[in-house]
Amino acid sequence: MVRGKTQMKRIENATSRQVTFSKRRNGLLKKAFELSVLCDAEVALIIFSPRGKLYEFASSRMQESIARYRMHTEDAQSKNIRSDEQNIEQLKHETAAMMKKIELLEASKRKLLGENLGTCNIEELQQLERQLEHSVSNIRTKKMQVYKRQTDQLKEKGNALAAENASLTEKCKLEPERGTNGDRANTRFADISEVYDHVETDLFIGLPEARIRCLLFKN
Repeated sequence: MVRGKTQMKRIENATSRQVTFSKRRNGLLKKAFELSVLCDAEVALIIFSPRGKLYEFASSRMQESIARYRMHTEDAQSKNIRSDEQNIEQLKHETAAMMKKIELLEASKRKLLGENLGTCNIEELQQLERQLEHSVSNIRTKKMQVYKRQTDQLKEKGNALAAENASLTEKCKLEPERGTNGDRANTRFADISEVYDHVETDLFIGLPEARIRCLLFKN
């Protein structure tokens, strides 16, 4: 039968746990012995049971293996300590160098601002002068670039406003013409109404004498 995969968790049943411990302990001791014989390795194995019972195997004397282990761990720890100390010293040197650079930069900044110039010789003053002239030249160049960019933006805005103004002017020209056409139509309607007011028809209801009196009255 194929055994199922053992789950790596604590065995709850005490009897099964003790049986498994005994089997695995014996197998581990056997593997340690085989490793020491086949590979000529120094092997030291210490096992404590759940009840505190000691089981051990050593290819040589156990105390010698433990002493060797302690010496090895102490050497490793000392190496780590020395490495940490070296790193700390290196960090100290780097910090000191950085602080020195900062002091030099601060001194240079004060000199560029015209401070603490009493200790400068003629060469240092000439160098400061060249640096300031170069800085002023860069500032002027940048200022002209900003002026040019702003001028171009204003020109674009001016062109846009001019185009909008022309469009509005065309619209204003078209509206009076529409008003003039409307006035002309109203004038024509008034003329036609006046003509109709003066037109006389031949239709008359009443006696002929009354029509004659009516015509005389109109005239």
